[in-house]
Amino acid sequence: MTSTPYTVADVMTSKVIAVTPSTGFKDIAAAMERWKVTALPVVEGEGRVVGVVSEADLLAKEEFHERNPGLIEQMRRLGDTAKAGSTRAEELMTTPAVTIRPDATLPRAARLMAHRHIKRLPVVDADGTLQGIVSRADLLKVFLRSDEELAAEIRHDVVERLFPLSHEAVGVTVSQGIATLTGEVCDRDVIPMAEHLTRSVEGIVDVRCRLQAPAAA
Repeated sequence: MTSTPYTVADVMTSKVIAVTPSTGFKDIAAAMERWKVTALPVVEGEGRVVGVVSEADLLAKEEFHERNPGLIEQMRRLGDTAKAGSTRAEELMTTPAVTIRPDATLPRAARLMAHRHIKRLPVVDADGTLQGIVSRADLLKVFLRSDEELAAEIRHDVVERLFPLSHEAVGVTVSQGIATLTGEVCDRDVIPMAEHLTRSVEGIVDVRCRLQAPAAA
């Protein structure tokens, strides 16, 4: 009923700095510093994502730079100790990469990041080809929508459609992302749906639903 939800394609960064499997350790570190990113997708061929290399992957070399881990620590941290001796992206990267499609919704991307404890996701098409990258900060862009824009969407997509006969009696205000609905409508049963749909508008922080309806006879 409401407008199409924002997708990853709406907020992702299309220009992505990537490395290849053969990229060396120092070049990876230099790219991260130059572009102020904490992770880089690793691509091969025509841009197919095969892994991701992050700051954490590089730090193992620094951690074990001045000491050799004991046998027990080596067994317990096989991945880290192996990366400490690695020099190229294909040896350092995490694979398979955790990726997401451009048409995925923002809540889906947020859940995936939270579940996998990662800060950014390569965005790939059906063939696994890199299309962009989406970060936690990108997912928050919807909350930068103006209060006026949010109020207009709520009025058009929620109020006017749910209450075609009484929409003019409904007040819609948004302040700091918090929407308030006031007024009297004809159908009490539709009020919970109005609150739910208002809450689902991208960029809304909270809803204060103060709609009323005439008491049943």
